[in-house]
Amino acid sequence: MQKTTILKPGEFERDWYIVDASGKTLGRLATRVATILRGKHKPGFARHMDVGDFVIIVNADKIHVTGNKMEDKTYWSHTKYPGGIRLTNFKEKIEKDPTFPVTHAIKGMLPHNKLGRRLMKKLKVYAGAKHPHESQQPKELEL
Repeated sequence: MQKTTILKPGEFERDWYIVDASGKTLGRLATRVATILRGKHKPGFARHMDVGDFVIIVNADKIHVTGNKMEDKTYWSHTKYPGGIRLTNFKEKIEKDPTFPVTHAIKGMLPHNKLGRRLMKKLKVYAGAKHPHESQQPKELEL
């Protein structure tokens, strides 16, 4: 009878990947990156553990959205006061913080608990082409 092996923390290696987001569709990029952060691409995947890899996303300001999402897609926040809802469309949000739409899309595809918060710490998003993680020797990830 075959036994299922579950890896212990330290029995698996974490890789670093770099993704160039220029011209990529937001949702397709986010699903692929969320899979890598979670570790679902590895044979030793366990849903209750953090076995995923680190991901660096560069050129997040050049992300592509389809249809009329540039004007129609809205992000909302609330001030916790009555009537305090704040709506911002995609175009305004990407001008103010170019990394927010990518980070927000990936965060929504991860678990909404302690594990998801831990996975988000392995995601590094940068608006331009420069990043401070050259010493980790990230591998190019083609989507």
